[in-house]
Amino acid sequence: MEIKKSGMIAIVGRPNVGKSTLTNALVGEKIAIVTNKPQTTRNRICAVLNRGECQFVFMDTPGLHRARTRLGDYMVKVVRDSVADVDAVMLLVEPIPHVGGPEEELIQRIKGLGVPSVLVINKIDTVKKDELLAVMQAYGEKHSFDAILPISAKNGEGLEDLLQVLSEFLPEGPQLFPEDMVTDQPERQVCAEIVREKLLLCLDKEIPHGTAVEVTRFVERDDEVIEMDATIYCEKDSHKGIIIGKGGAMLKKISTLARQDIERFMGTKVFLQTWVKVKENWRDNLNLIQNFGYRDE
Repeated sequence: MEIKKSGMIAIVGRPNVGKSTLTNALVGEKIAIVTNKPQTTRNRICAVLNRGECQFVFMDTPGLHRARTRLGDYMVKVVRDSVADVDAVMLLVEPIPHVGGPEEELIQRIKGLGVPSVLVINKIDTVKKDELLAVMQAYGEKHSFDAILPISAKNGEGLEDLLQVLSEFLPEGPQLFPEDMVTDQPERQVCAEIVREKLLLCLDKEIPHGTAVEVTRFVERDDEVIEMDATIYCEKDSHKGIIIGKGGAMLKKISTLARQDIERFMGTKVFLQTWVKVKENWRDNLNLIQNFGYRDE
């Protein structure tokens, strides 16, 4: 079917509210990495969904938080810039009948944009239905949203209704991305992010937040197997030891989990080698931050 409407929709909210889970659920593919740790997403990620005559381009953004490093400053800037030029904004919140500081700031930005806005109350599988009214009321007093929709990104509840509402806000016009494209991220970047997701899942406390991953080699062989080298950077020697683990066990676990997901994403067999290097305080070094793919476009 020919695409007749196409538009950009930003997904904003505080860290850990489920923006990446929602992005993946809407597109039906793993585009954004997901963990239960805050600030998992660092870059703005575009995910593309073609449905009938509509092309939705969802922009998953980092959670709005108080920055403590230059990387944090970059992430906050990404959120603020991402809502600047879109056709609609989804504010994703948890089912709590109170509007917090990050939500207040995002609502102020949305008001200044003058574009359609949808309040999306996520994680409704964790509360009783009658508790949602108080949440709707608290947010309704702060801003007159064009629509308020309760969903569960985790189990897919309410997503059809959400797409139906969002389709009304898409401007008429040709598609923005080619038919077969699901994300604007280069394959290497997605693969690096998948490795970083496994670091977040497997490691405790502060260590995974101090890691960055760079795919330093990416070769497609004649037999369609992809050979890939990924370098994991961390901030301290002691962290390097923890990432590698006793007899290399932790690094092997991280690599195996990453390889399985990368193979699913690439649709082919992958030979993945991982290395760990120390770059002290890289999160406050602008050159290194840009080196690892966190750039202002």
